[in-house]
Amino acid sequence: MKKNYLKILFLTLITLPSMAQNSSPEQIVQQNLDYYNNRDIEGFMRCFSEDIVIYSFDDPKITASGLEEVRKLYTALFQNSPNLHSTIVNRIVFDNKVIDHESIVGRKGSADILELVLIYEVKNDKIYKITVIRK
Repeated sequence: MKKNYLKILFLTLITLPSMAQNSSPEQIVQQNLDYYNNRDIEGFMRCFSEDIVIYSFDDPKITASGLEEVRKLYTALFQNSPNLHSTIVNRIVFDNKVIDHESIVGRKGSADILELVLIYEVKNDKIYKITVIRK
């Protein structure tokens, strides 16, 4: 009986998602960025809370709200951007916020460099809010 319990416990632990509970906000955002750079929509989406909201800093209107809208937005981006890659120019971690200055290439097939500042807010090991500042 004890042997079966240990076997089940071991199998449970090795099949848990790769993002461990109680990860730091920086670890969660970095994992999200890694999934973004690999255009891995499933991994990317696991980093978000169910009530994820994305805002544009210049416009108080919501860009995307909820997992379904965010998935739709990024699925299209990943499909139309085979060479998509974001590089962190600078990162600031402040409490539950991670502020990344990113340099993005390959967005929608473009060779142009897009610079953004993204403010990620993390709660309960999930990103629940992103505010995007465009240059």
